[in-house]
Amino acid sequence: MAFILNIETATPVCSVALGRDGVLLAHRTSSEHNVHSEKLTVFIENIMQECGCDFNMLDAVAVSEGPGSYTGLRIGASVAKGLCYGLDKPLISIRTLQAMSYGMSVHCPDEGALYCPMIDARRMEVYTALYDFNGNEIEATTAKVIDPLSFREILSQRKVIFAGDGMEKCREVISAPNALFLTQFCHAAEWMIPLAEAKWKAQHFADTAYFEPFYLKEFQAGKK
Repeated sequence: MAFILNIETATPVCSVALGRDGVLLAHRTSSEHNVHSEKLTVFIENIMQECGCDFNMLDAVAVSEGPGSYTGLRIGASVAKGLCYGLDKPLISIRTLQAMSYGMSVHCPDEGALYCPMIDARRMEVYTALYDFNGNEIEATTAKVIDPLSFREILSQRKVIFAGDGMEKCREVISAPNALFLTQFCHAAEWMIPLAEAKWKAQHFADTAYFEPFYLKEFQAGKK
C-alpha cells in the first residue's frame, strides 16, 4: 500500500496525479506549451488540497524520467528531487514511453497488438519503443528517423498501435492495414500510477542524489 505523487513533464503535457494503492485519486493536466515551470507546483498543491492530504502522508514521489523535452525533464526532476529531499521520501523513476504504452493499452486494449508510443524529437525524428499488451518491451527505446520503410517488417506481421505527439510524422508517411493511429490519446501522469505502485512494492527506488533524466540525446538549443 502506497500513497504516491506522480509527475509528468517529459512531453508538452504538464501533468500531476495522486495515486493510492495503484488507484487514481486526483489529477491536473495542461496541454499548453511551455507552462511546466509555471503550473507544476501549483498543480501539486491543488491535488494535495483537493484530497485533504498533507505532504508528509506521501510514501514516495514518482517522476517521468524520459526521454523527452530536455527542459521539461529538468523541471520535473528538480521538483521531484526537491520534494524527496524535503520530505525524506524515496524517488521512483518511470520510463515515459512505458507509461505511455500502458495508457495506450487502457485506451485501446488489444492483446494481439504491439504498442508504439512516440515523442516528437524534431524534424522527422521521434523517441519510440515497442511494447506488447502486457507492457513487455519488444523493442528498446531509440531515436528513430521516420521514413516510408519504418516499421514495414513488423507491420507485415502484426497490428501496431501508434500514439503520442510524434505520431503525426509516422501517420504522414506510413500506410499499412495493420497500422492504427490513436489521435485522441493524451499522455498524462495518471498512466504512471500502476507502474509506480509496482516499483514501490518491489522497493525499486532511484538514487535521489544522483538521479538524472534519461535524455537519450544531447541537448541542442533551438534558434529563435
